[in-house]
Amino acid sequence: QVHLVESGGGSVQSGGSLRLSCVASGITYRRYCMGWFRQAPGQEREGVAAIESTGYINYADSVKGRFTISQDNAKNTLYLQMNSLKPEDTAMYYCAADPCTLSTVQSLGVLWAYWGQGTQVTVSS
Repeated sequence: QVHLVESGGGSVQSGGSLRLSCVASGITYRRYCMGWFRQAPGQEREGVAAIESTGYINYADSVKGRFTISQDNAKNTLYLQMNSLKPEDTAMYYCAADPCTLSTVQSLGVLWAYWGQGTQVTVSS
């Protein structure tokens, strides 16, 4: 059974930083794409950043230069370092895993197989 557990969310002021973590179990971690997604109230879920099993990384334009996705394969853990946070980054952030192809990461679509429960990020102005 696949489990994805996010942590690290919280409330920060504009310009601040947070680091999200996602621990994965029940999957062969190195064979899966891993990604971060977010959903604000009243809005659709959107892709933030994703990493393909060979190491290819893609970011949404809105977070390029501010967010960094990384992973520790030994710990089956995915990270999202978020710097220079803005109020518009406020959302529930979800970790996801999928036995995907490169095109899935390139498109940052939301049809991924496995999802965590989410962690809330709130950025105040």
